[in-house]
Amino acid sequence: MDDILIKKKIAALLTERADNGRISCTAARSIAEELGIGYAMIGATADELGIKVKHCELGCF
Repeated sequence: MDDILIKKKIAALLTERADNGRISCTAARSIAEELGIGYAMIGATADELGIKVKHCELGCF
């Protein structure tokens, strides 16, 4: 999958699963694992969207 499509998919999933501009660490990691990408890409996209990762368990975000 090309980078633009991956980024759009990440943004869609983050937006869909976020609650009030926040998403749990577990949900963010789940998105990364579903898409087979690194946590850093999820974190960067969440930052761009203004979505905060809450209850971070591993310090990845």
